[in-house]
Amino acid sequence: MHPALHPPARPTVTRADRPDRAPARPRTGRLALPFGSIGVAYQDRQVLQVCLAPPATWSGSPLPLWLDTEFLAYLRDPGHRIALTPSVSGTAFQQRVWAAIATIPPGCTLTYGALAQRLGSSPRAVGNACRANPVPLLVPCHRVVAARGLGGFAGDRGGRLLAIKRWLLAHEDVAGHAVTPAPWLTGAPPP
Repeated sequence: MHPALHPPARPTVTRADRPDRAPARPRTGRLALPFGSIGVAYQDRQVLQVCLAPPATWSGSPLPLWLDTEFLAYLRDPGHRIALTPSVSGTAFQQRVWAAIATIPPGCTLTYGALAQRLGSSPRAVGNACRANPVPLLVPCHRVVAARGLGGFAGDRGGRLLAIKRWLLAHEDVAGHAVTPAPWLTGAPPP
């Protein structure tokens, strides 16, 4: 047959290449932890939100294994860094604060003031960025404390969320934030 009579080869189109394929919808699930149930929203193996006090309307579906495994590893070993990829949006300043918080090792704390000084900001601005953190535990804002006391947690100055902060710090064996500063404050490089 003459080459001009052959139909042109059709390009291979995978399902992912199809323009009519809608992106995966975010999913939610719950996980029972010692301090209560948490809710996790995820999509395409990325974490969109960790809700420490999920409303009753939040899905009660179990989390997929790739999520469940990381949270449970942290429960077994407080030194475990939760290796999940957050996909969150925030202002440029919030992103800077969250990136700095992510460098605080388990078992260490940092005051709002010390973190603010490192970032050239104010403690209140750092606290506001902590309050806006959509993925606590992944960005461990429980490790940021007040100069005298715990400070708040996820916008809560008392109640269940502050009790969770106490539990998380006790789990990481933080007896007092004044004696466990992040190593890079003492001259060691951040991890």
